Amino acid sequence: MSKISRRKLFTGGLAAAAGVSGLAAAANLARRYGLVPPDGGGIYGPGETLTYAAQRLLTRHSLAREFPRGMISKTPFANAVAPPNDAFKGLQAGGFADWRLSVDGMVARPAMLSLSDLRRFPVRSQITEVVCEEGWSYIAEWIGTPLSEILKATVILPQARYLVYFSIEPGWWESIDMADALHPQTLLTWAMNDADLPVSFGGPLRCACPANSATKASNT
Repeated sequence: MSKISRRKLFTGGLAAAAGVSGLAAAANLARRYGLVPPDGGGIYGPGETLTYAAQRLLTRHSLAREFPRGMISKTPFANAVAPPNDAFKGLQAGGFADWRLSVDGMVARPAMLSLSDLRRFPVRSQITEVVCEEGWSYIAEWIGTPLSEILKATVILPQARYLVYFSIEPGWWESIDMADALHPQTLLTWAMNDADLPVSFGGPLRCACPANSATKASNT
């Protein structure tokens, strides 16, 4: 059976299971194919699993639209950020020279990478749109290191299924699955519109994942 026909069969099965036997049956079908999200448990688990499985199958190889330079927004809307703590202010005052990205967990070669280290990896730039659920959007050029290059250098283990990243500011974190982590448009961006990435837009480092509308301002 081809990949396309298998995908059609599976998504059709998900829809039929959701309509006839309920979300629990659809979630069981998703588990059979290993398409269960981190929040697949609890009372909302079956619904989250159905949404994730259908989205992953339908958009597995999709690319976000990239725009010409002339369409870059003149006044992009900055994300709201909490007032920086003293540790962040200290790093910012030093141009983030002492900041490090820690890569650990399910990797064979854990690493501590500075901004200078990241800039030595292959560089990609892309002009994509950020669309917020609050109703605003803008187009910007993001310049950075493909996340796949970092995972290749640190040798991600085959059993890894999700990537979790944490903000400099305590208490804030996000996660993506490996399909998004290895997507060619997923970047660790350290520049925006030909300048260093401003703190108000996620500096010193922002995980940009436009293929699933998850361009995160995380001050990673």
